[in-house]
Amino acid sequence: MVADIVRHVGQQHVQVTQIIGAGVDPHLHKASRDDVLAMMNSDVTFYSGLMLEGKMADTFENMAKSKPVIAVTEKIDEAYLLEPEDVRGHHDPHVWMDVSAWSRCVEVVAETLSAFDPPHADDYRSNAEVYSQQLVRLHQYGLQAIGSIPADRRVLITSHDAFNYFGRAYGLEVLGVQGLSTESEAGLQRINELVKRIVDQQVKAVFIESSVPPNNINALIEGAKSKGYDVRIGGELFSDAMGAGGTYEGTYVGMLDHNITLVARSLGGTAPATGMLGKLSLNSQESPSP
Repeated sequence: MVADIVRHVGQQHVQVTQIIGAGVDPHLHKASRDDVLAMMNSDVTFYSGLMLEGKMADTFENMAKSKPVIAVTEKIDEAYLLEPEDVRGHHDPHVWMDVSAWSRCVEVVAETLSAFDPPHADDYRSNAEVYSQQLVRLHQYGLQAIGSIPADRRVLITSHDAFNYFGRAYGLEVLGVQGLSTESEAGLQRINELVKRIVDQQVKAVFIESSVPPNNINALIEGAKSKGYDVRIGGELFSDAMGAGGTYEGTYVGMLDHNITLVARSLGGTAPATGMLGKLSLNSQESPSP
């Protein structure tokens, strides 16, 4: 997501090297020798922050002694940030799930590039404004599409707690099997609690994530089935990583368009099958109903 912002803002004036690739879990990624070399050879390093890339924290700290290393979330008001009960003292890092909040990160990138490369500052600011307008449209689409889900069906159950900002922004109750980090383990008690919720509320669909193994979601489906209720996998959401490079879903706008559209359609709302811009791939959409 961070590299996507830098590409949009910098365009022809920057060469972007993305360290954490598509489908890679940033919670678990450790800096390799090549990663360190890439940062050493760069003029500026951007990262998400809020301990999302927790295993790279020491690397960022050491690199910052010699060149700019910028957390794009640094200007998001702390009062906005969520602090889940299971990780007191740490903020939820998944702020990109609220498009209106993530747009603040565009400003940080534009300001940083402008300060580092003043001759192209006007271009960076202009590009940032154009991209920010795209994000305004995406946010409005999220409000409309998720808002079309019947009120009693607005329950989003996913592999881990990456969607709390998404839920707050667009009006969903969000329940993750695992905690905030994918390093945490889902206990049997948590599985049983969610199975009961699925059966009692007749939840239509649960969702796997592209960067998290599906084992826990499969356990929910089997648990509900043992109680006589069939819940389906609504599809695969992008949580900690975007889609494949070179695809629409491999951009931030495409990633969120996919998530918004998939959740809305799977939970009984109304959204076009090909998304906000008509660009979603057919194979990126929901699993067929049984």
